[in-house]
Amino acid sequence: MIKAGIIGGTGYAAGELIRILLNHPSCNLVFIHSNSQAGHKISEIHEDLIEETSLVFESDLNFDIDVLFLCTHSGESRKFLEENTIPERICIIDISEDFRMEGAFGRKFIYGLPELNRSLIRQAKNIANPGCFATAIELALLPLAAAKKLQDSIHVSAITGSTGAGKIPSETTHHSWRSGNISIYNPFKHRHLREINNTMRILHSHWQGKIHFLPFRGNFTRGIFAACYCRTDLNLDELRILYQEYYSAQPFVVLTDRNPHLKQVINTNKCILYLDTYDDIVLIISIIDNLIKGASGQAIQNMNLMFDLKEDSGLRLKPVAL
Repeated sequence: MIKAGIIGGTGYAAGELIRILLNHPSCNLVFIHSNSQAGHKISEIHEDLIEETSLVFESDLNFDIDVLFLCTHSGESRKFLEENTIPERICIIDISEDFRMEGAFGRKFIYGLPELNRSLIRQAKNIANPGCFATAIELALLPLAAAKKLQDSIHVSAITGSTGAGKIPSETTHHSWRSGNISIYNPFKHRHLREINNTMRILHSHWQGKIHFLPFRGNFTRGIFAACYCRTDLNLDELRILYQEYYSAQPFVVLTDRNPHLKQVINTNKCILYLDTYDDIVLIISIIDNLIKGASGQAIQNMNLMFDLKEDSGLRLKPVAL
């Protein structure tokens, strides 16, 4: 049985991570660390977990574990590793963006997108979980990049639910502000662009195009709906074959020939992809749950690979269809 611990257990992604780990057949959740909530029951913060666990938040660290999940704000994971000596035998999976582009403190972090780095993840001790927008957009584009079929610029419009902004509200992330509302933020310069560009150029080093990304704040709580389009010299049948072959062994990427909708993926670790062509333009729609495939579910998927478990262990989750 894998023994797991969590640092920073009060946010939305942490709540989903706790829920999945509590029901994982091969994992025992040992402790959940939080300085601000130490001594409080988990269900006092994550109310959906009432009567699901007797665990309380702890201020002390427990290193009698096999894997440590870092669910802190960006910048805090790096600070935590700087201030605490973690035994090298403990695997680390960081859900923040701190180590997606580089390692730290003698630890090499592998970029944890299983559909890109499965073999590396199986051998890794430290994983940097991808960003939620990055996950949706990269999964839309990986087959084209791997086949060296990226031509010029790529255009992306993607909308995310309010949980993607975290649990502490600000003026433009608070649920009441976003209800019945929509807005754009960080056009063409979203922080996830760096890792997306890096992934594309790992697979297609000669591609010289740009990714023009417009991120939207949605008036719903969870999920990402990304529409990506670019020029192509492949017809629709050729594109479908390319994507089917690339994702044939990937348990969580689903190709559909019907225009998808967001509720098909909510509460799941799935990414659903839909392809269509318009003259020499290919449209790829990619949808994920930002808290599951975009964060905690993908972290569990990485854990399963690292510990040689069945990749979908604990992750066969029913979507919220209504």
